[in-house]
Amino acid sequence: MSVAAAGLAAVLAVGCSAGSRDDKADPAPSLHATVEPLFEETEEPAGEASSAAPSPGPTLAVGETGEFTVVDSSDPSVTTTMEVTVPSVKYVTSSEIDTTEPEKGQYALMTLTFRNTGTKPGRIMTYGAVKWQDAQTAAQDATTLESVDGLDVDTEYAPGQSVTGSIVLDIVRKGGTASYYDNADAPAFTLKLPE
Repeated sequence: MSVAAAGLAAVLAVGCSAGSRDDKADPAPSLHATVEPLFEETEEPAGEASSAAPSPGPTLAVGETGEFTVVDSSDPSVTTTMEVTVPSVKYVTSSEIDTTEPEKGQYALMTLTFRNTGTKPGRIMTYGAVKWQDAQTAAQDATTLESVDGLDVDTEYAPGQSVTGSIVLDIVRKGGTASYYDNADAPAFTLKLPE
């Protein structure tokens, strides 16, 4: 008989005879006190963050520069350092960006400069990766397919390369923050938008 089957038989035997015990008699020793667990727990307890959990990148205002790390989506062990500068944020209307698509809230034209300051190629892909929020509204996808004349910041940067271009966000209202997520649970960087 296997160890597991013997343990199950012992549990069943104790459970069946428990109803016929005399309540005044000494209780039988607890089966749980003498049975060792068959398997050790190897998972982290729920709610504990692993040591590899990403930390949020810098929070910037218009005119500021910060560095963050980008991760290669095909090989997470390959990372590089990027620098982002925010020359300007301008609130615009659909006619100012030459689109017939009405905004859901408020269009924000953000000019950004990205530069690869690391030693490996790094890719920036903002579409679907920028979330806006403020004190009243939870994080919302703010990206659009709208574009303006100029260079496209969504590209792969070799070490030393940089691009200055603009992206159009559709945010709920002026102000709040816009955060860029690069294959992680924490934002690579966050921009404080003017009121």
